[in-house]
Amino acid sequence: MALLTLRILGRDLPGTDCGGFRHVHVGTQRGGEPDQLVSGDAARAVFEIPVETATAREEAPDFRGPYVQGRRGARFVCLTWGELPPGGVFTMFRRAKIFLADVPGELLGAGTVETTLGLTDAAGMPLCAAVRPPVITWTPATASRTA
Repeated sequence: MALLTLRILGRDLPGTDCGGFRHVHVGTQRGGEPDQLVSGDAARAVFEIPVETATAREEAPDFRGPYVQGRRGARFVCLTWGELPPGGVFTMFRRAKIFLADVPGELLGAGTVETTLGLTDAAGMPLCAAVRPPVITWTPATASRTA
């Protein structure tokens, strides 16, 4: 097993009020719970997701960890969107799935890989559904961002 950190640099967040939703926040999903929550009106969001990678001889890599979901061959991590009123409880209303098979194989040993994503869709709502290339591309983390 090797540890890979996915760093997601989110820009262009949709705001705290969009569609019929109020107090919008985005975060990662750890198991069934939100984690690393950021307000929808933040200038940017940075998420770091640890993922264990394993490669058996002649097989595609597999991924594990508390943020990893899905079945072998189709594993993913999620950005979860929800309402979080002051003093209230997070209520999810949509998710964006980021598929781990889309991380290029040559980057799996890089330690940290990153992507920059716009987090607002064309309709002005939070980015959701499957986020696949070419919308998402992974690169080795730059030294200036890892410091």
